[in-house]
Amino acid sequence: MSEPISAPKSARGPEIGSGDAAKLEPDHEIPAYPDLTYRDAFWVDRRYEDLADRAALRHLLPPTGERIVEIGAGFGRLANEYVGYHEIVLLDASEAHVQAASAQFRDDPRIRATLGDAYHLPFDDAYFDTVVCIRVLHHFTDPAAGLREFARVLRPGGVLVLEFANKRNIKAIGTYALRRQAWSPFTLEPYEHSPLHLFRHPVEVRRLLRRAGLKVDRQLAVGMFRLPPLSRRVRPGWLAAVERPLQPLLGPLTPGPSVFVRAHRTFR
Repeated sequence: MSEPISAPKSARGPEIGSGDAAKLEPDHEIPAYPDLTYRDAFWVDRRYEDLADRAALRHLLPPTGERIVEIGAGFGRLANEYVGYHEIVLLDASEAHVQAASAQFRDDPRIRATLGDAYHLPFDDAYFDTVVCIRVLHHFTDPAAGLREFARVLRPGGVLVLEFANKRNIKAIGTYALRRQAWSPFTLEPYEHSPLHLFRHPVEVRRLLRRAGLKVDRQLAVGMFRLPPLSRRVRPGWLAAVERPLQPLLGPLTPGPSVFVRAHRTFR
């Protein structure tokens, strides 16, 4: 493994230790998972969800480029989707996950795992062709600040692939209609279902992206079969194969628990 990318000191954030949220500014806490439970327990029985994420990435990700960074890359679950890039950076706030990614990809000189803070990315302006952030935005209490950072490190015209937990999903709509939940899936404010886990409305996310200088090009509905009774009875590969063509078709309706968007940087 090569050393993490260096950048001017002014572009760097504080170092983040394992196990604690980074105390930065008010509303700028970032969970840093202290161990590898996320890899060794959470993802063990989520093959369908992994395949659905990969299908969405393949719909949206520019297949080739010079430099790509994944924000909140964890242990590098999706790193093998970036093979068309010459320089691949995996950034995470968890020391345990960065070490695991470094060990896994130590023989690939293109891949660099680095410890960092998503609110203060340790990279120069306009450094990357592509930024990816999947299953992370729900942790952001100040998503506007994070998205501004994503836009800053993108070159003009560069692409952001972003996933967020969808507040306006079909399950939430049905549960609300049956009066089995108090919060409305239609209002634009986020819903925090547990500490630092926020569902966001697609309209709110689009507004935040636009204010950060990022224009949405495509939107996908993802994870539509994320139902335990179904996933226990149907092979994950079959579910993912059925979902793949539906992701762009149903994207404008956002029925799934996850939404993926592709946006590009509009300012120079």
